[in-house]
Formats: sequence, C-alpha cells, structure tokens
Amino acid sequence: MQDTRLLIDGRWAAGSKGERLEVFNPATGEVFGHAAVATAEDIERAAAAAHGAFAAWSKVSGFERSGLLKAAAALLKERIETIAPILTQEQGKPLSEARGELGNAVNLIEFFAEEARRIYGRDIPGRTPAVVQTVRKEPVGPVAAFTPWNFPVAQSCRKIAAGLAAGCTVVLKGSEETPHSVAALVGCFVDAGLPAGALNLLYGDPAMISSQLIADRRIRKVSFTGSTPVGKKLAALAGAHMKRTTFELGGHAPVLVFRDADIDQAATRLAGAKYRNAGQVCISPTRFLVEEDVLEEFTDKFVAQVKAVKVGNGLDPQSTMGPLANPRRIDAMERLVADAVAGGATLAAGGSRIGNAGNFFEPTVLTDVPTTIAAMNEEPFGPMALIRPFKGIDEALSEANRLDYGLAAYGYTRSSETAHRMASGIETGMLSINHHGLSLPETPFGGVKDSGYGSEGGVEAVEAYLNGKFVTHATF
Repeated sequence: MQDTRLLIDGRWAAGSKGERLEVFNPATGEVFGHAAVATAEDIERAAAAAHGAFAAWSKVSGFERSGLLKAAAALLKERIETIAPILTQEQGKPLSEARGELGNAVNLIEFFAEEARRIYGRDIPGRTPAVVQTVRKEPVGPVAAFTPWNFPVAQSCRKIAAGLAAGCTVVLKGSEETPHSVAALVGCFVDAGLPAGALNLLYGDPAMISSQLIADRRIRKVSFTGSTPVGKKLAALAGAHMKRTTFELGGHAPVLVFRDADIDQAATRLAGAKYRNAGQVCISPTRFLVEEDVLEEFTDKFVAQVKAVKVGNGLDPQSTMGPLANPRRIDAMERLVADAVAGGATLAAGGSRIGNAGNFFEPTVLTDVPTTIAAMNEEPFGPMALIRPFKGIDEALSEANRLDYGLAAYGYTRSSETAHRMASGIETGMLSINHHGLSLPETPFGGVKDSGYGSEGGVEAVEAYLNGKFVTHATF
C-alpha cells in the first residue's frame, strides 16, 4: 500500500489536518494507496518556501543548476523499474508504456539541464558610442504548476525541469489520482541535492489549491496542463492577478489521409498512436478524415489493427492497452458511443465496457460519422476513433479547422504540395506528417486557439520562465 506525503520546504509530511485521499487501481477498482491532503496553511507554507528559496536558487549559476538536474535525471533512470509498476497500478497504462513515459521524463530533464547552461541575453548596438544597451534574461520567480493524471511524470518533468533550469522555484500540484509516481519523481530531485524550498509538492482540493496559489502575490507564473474548461477558469484567475502563464489544454486532433498515402503504414501507425494510453492523450489522433478513394481500404486495415489490440491489466506483459484511468471515462465513452449510433454513425469495432471489475473499455471505431454527434465536437479522451470521408483538400482543411481546438494534427501523403498545404493551412500548434514525431524534448509542445498558449518543449519552454530586462547605460 502506497502512502504519499506532501513536500514543503524540503520536508516530507502529512497535511496539517492529517486528511488523506484514497487512490484506486483502475484495473481492479481496489484502493492502491493514499495521498496527503494540503490545507490552506500547508499551501501558504509551500508558497512561502518557494519564495524564500528563490533568492538563492535564482543566483545559482546555470552550470551548477545543470549539474543538479543531470543528477536528478540519473537517479530517475536508475529507478525506472521501481517506479514503472507504481505508475501502471495508479494510472492503468501497460508497463511498457510506463517505462516509456519514465524514459521520456529522463530525456526531458537532461534536455532542460543542458538549456540551463545556454540562457543568453544580447547586446543591442547603441545609437552613440557612449551608450551600451543589453537585454538580460532573469527567472520570472516562484511558479505554481498543475499537472494531469494521464502522463503524471512526464508532464510534471516539463514544468519542474524547465522552471528549475531557468532559475525559478516551483510549487507543484500533482494529480490526486496518480500521486505516488509524481512523488517518486520529486524524490529524485530531492535526493540529487536540490535546496529545500526550490521544489514543493501538494495534493488536495484542486480548486482550493489553484485559487490560493494563483492569487498569492509571491507566485509569479502559472503553468497548467489539463482540460480546456478548467484551463479557461485558471487563465481568467491568472489574468486577474497579472501572472505569466503557460497553458497546454485539450485537443481533438484531426488526421488527414490522402489517396496517395501509404495506407498500410498509415493504418498501422495511427492505430498504435490512437490506442496508446487507452486514447487518454491530449495529442491523440481522433478525427480521421480519409479521402473517399481510399476510405474502404483504410478503414478495413485500421479496424484489423484495432481488433488485434489486447486489453488487460497493465502489469500483464501481454496487454497492449490498459484500463481507462477512472469510472468517469467509462461513463463518457458509453455516452459518446450511444449518441454517435443514435446520430447515424456505424459502430465498426468495440463500443462497450469490458467486464464489471476495473475500468476496461473496448477499442472503438465509428464510421460514417456526421459532424453533429457529440464525439465530433468534444474531446473524447478515450479509445475512440472517428472516421469520415472527404473530397479534396479544401474540404479536409475546412473540417480540420472547424473546431476551436488546435493542439495537434496529423497527415499522410506522398505529395510535397499536399504536405505544404497542410503545413500552411491547418490551424494547430503541432503537425506531424507521415510519422508521429511530436513530444520530443527538443521540439516545441503547445497549442493554439482553445488548446492553450505557450510551449512546454524546446528552447521555447525555458523562455516561458524568463523575463527580459532591458538595460541601457551611458558610459560617460
């Protein structure tokens, strides 16, 4: 039985009132562990700790910060086989995917460790010889970071490592549904020698924690990954207090499959991407727009791939898709399938819950989907693929851009002209053509429109934690 505590000012402790939340294993429905609940007093102490540690941490050289982050990455790498089963049991994803997430987290920390050594300002030539003009890059200050349950370790790394690399201190609100793997990650930074207060970890009432932290004048930046509705509320709160923000919100990724594409490759790669983490991925391909000429061929090959998916407990090495993370997702899948069939869609595969124990749901494919059904307008966030034909690229682009989401998009074509049309025509923060190359540490990661703003990958991620200060100096 796992028992996770809060980390405040370098000390692990229960919440000040001793309250705990139950954490459930989505494969069994049984209690897997508990997480401490932060009170208003605990939140205040975490903000004070981050504020107090900022003065010293912001003055630590980029070279030293880099070394500490690399040490944390090394510890996480050593502990992958210990943490991966914990992640699987509290989130549900297959053990191989849990290892993959942890490996990606190691890469993220290592990348941001290198960027800590490359935070540069610049000189601007003066208009007279006596004037020296410079732009300095300085850490924005203590950060309030909020992370989701679908990739609890990797998404926490994006915020922790980028913030620390820039010289910021962090108060992290981890997901109450996946607290143990996040605590294990944070433990790597603590054991690597991070100064007390530079990184703090809270769990509890999300609304209470977010409202108190964001309003706190000592917190200077907010980073949030989660749903669009919640993100909009936090963005409004952050705006009321003039806080710097990065928001990575929901998606409803379109996939454009053209007649000249390699259909075998497209079906295989897209099926793998769609049902990874049971479709609970913000950049998961969801709206499959297929040119009429190859609709039947693509659908048949895609469905064949889907029927080969083995659903089961993530600890079973034979499982290629685990359970959904919580009962809410089962309810959502059942509602969306029923609505789609009632609206005229055809159920080509799956569509039902599996058994009564755990949160298992069949990999699902719906064809002939009208744009009016709920699943074509709200993010399914589950193992559901929606296939719809199109005639010509203009129609495909129009449907791709119809929704207010704009996080990720995918395309399959052999035509460089078509690829160019997609690159310039799709309203999205990220586009991957003929492969799935998103979410690398060195590349930007973020959306446009209702999918948020800012980046949590690449050099852009570190820039989000820095202020530019212009200094002009007359030398006489």
